[in-house]
Amino acid sequence: MLAHNRIAVLHGVNLDQLGRRDPAIYGDLDYDRLTQRIGEFASELELAAQFFQTNFEGDLVEHLHRVHDIADGIIINPGAWTHYSYAIRDALEIAALPTVEVHLSDIQNREEFRRTSVIGDICLTTVSGQGVDGYRPALEALRDHLATAAN
Repeated sequence: MLAHNRIAVLHGVNLDQLGRRDPAIYGDLDYDRLTQRIGEFASELELAAQFFQTNFEGDLVEHLHRVHDIADGIIINPGAWTHYSYAIRDALEIAALPTVEVHLSDIQNREEFRRTSVIGDICLTTVSGQGVDGYRPALEALRDHLATAAN
């Protein structure tokens, strides 16, 4: 395992409803299968993924306040909070860990309000529109950043 390999994979509002949401947009995996696949990707990349999901914005903020104790980097899919939660943005800044933003759907080709991310500019990169497979390049980007920062 890599020295800096602890990745907090954070999922926001409504991600626990995968499998019930429009599969043409979000795919057909439920949340448990999503986390299983991400865990497999992480393991292949010698990363240790820890998962957190909540439908309560304050819970995600509180988790971000503590995440530096358990993780070296963050993968975050805030769900709809992406578009307006400055509280989550501020908490990400406080966490001060390298972060990659992920979205299952292609938010740039959806409704106008979904095209804005209030966290995108403080993240290393954003991966969007690749479904569950988008988590792999997100994890790769974070792994590469952590390896470079460690040297």
